[in-house]
Amino acid sequence: MNRLVPSLILVAALPLCAQTVKDREGAVRGDREKMSGNSRWIYNDVEAGFAEARRTGKPLMVVLRCVPCMACMGIDEEVLTENRELKSLMDQFVRLRIINANSLDLSRFQFDYDLSFSTLFFNGDGTVYGRYGSWEHQHDSQNRATETFRRALEGALGLHRRFPSNRDSLRGKQGGPFPYKRPVEMPILSGKYDLHLNWKGNVVKSCVHCHQIGDSIRLDHRNRKEAIPSKWIYPYPALEVLGVETDSKDFLKVSGITPGTPASRSDLKPGDRIESLDSQPLISTADIAWALHEAAERGRLAVTWTRGTQSLSGNISLKAGWLSATDISDRVGTWPMRAMALYVKHLGRYGKHGAAMRAGFLKHDVLIGLDGKSDRTTESRLIGEVLLHHQGGRRITAIVLRGKRRLDLELPIQ
Repeated sequence: MNRLVPSLILVAALPLCAQTVKDREGAVRGDREKMSGNSRWIYNDVEAGFAEARRTGKPLMVVLRCVPCMACMGIDEEVLTENRELKSLMDQFVRLRIINANSLDLSRFQFDYDLSFSTLFFNGDGTVYGRYGSWEHQHDSQNRATETFRRALEGALGLHRRFPSNRDSLRGKQGGPFPYKRPVEMPILSGKYDLHLNWKGNVVKSCVHCHQIGDSIRLDHRNRKEAIPSKWIYPYPALEVLGVETDSKDFLKVSGITPGTPASRSDLKPGDRIESLDSQPLISTADIAWALHEAAERGRLAVTWTRGTQSLSGNISLKAGWLSATDISDRVGTWPMRAMALYVKHLGRYGKHGAAMRAGFLKHDVLIGLDGKSDRTTESRLIGEVLLHHQGGRRITAIVLRGKRRLDLELPIQ
């Protein structure tokens, strides 16, 4: 029998957190002290940023940064110091830095909440031009490369120059309705955080982190006994989920098409350069992720591309379950999903965290069957299967190997 998840030696409920600097409190206060005297940046005041954009007619760039996180430290430093490659471009923007999510307007600020550094580009009237976020920088805190950020700046400026004649092409980039106005109003966070940071006390403990927004969305569905939407189990996927491989130096140039994938059934070919997804102009990989995040769970995704001097258009057909090919294993938002779905390498001992141990699971048990299924799969796909099809409070059958012994157990779903 194939193991259900070859690498899954009971790996849920991991007591992990994002790697941070040792003095988190000092880092946050130091950032405020450094930026409060910087006349080139507006600090932690969204309304002031939009007001200045309206006054000057410039586009607004909003950098959202989790200061204590080591991830993305390199690019954050390059953007703050405005190196020579960036300064002349950034001069053309109103620059706003946000270091906490407490008071974000969630109908306006919709982006990949698992990233430690993100940028949104706006018109002064609130129209979104595009988004920027990089998993390369997320995975390598010392990565100081700014080429992709520079291209996003150039792309946003180009869209701003053509605004409002291009307004229709930007409609898909705008945030949609959100059930809560601000993060502090979400049931999971309400009463635990205030609208503003507590600079007179422990400021770090008063901060809503961006990833808590995604966590709260999923927990809210779970607590209501509702299925978590696929887009929040597999948020903001890359083009690879469709089978499109892109050039390392040009995120829009197709370098390969994976057989048997949605892209392989389209007219895209290696060498093509993608120009738009879902009729949206693209300025970064974050724009691609946004278009895919908002795409239907099944249907057709409109694509335009160039092939040499030709401008071409077509569709990629999306079948139900296409999102489950997304690898979510490295996302901070996956940690609590592991707890909800699997709960099993570092077993908890107390309260709900001890449910798997009380059900008979031990550390280093190897999961080879779950809910009657034993075909080879990935941890990401398995998490989705459990969260999509099983509500909290249930138990599902599980088969584990413990040494040479095969055991039948019941896994409690949180």
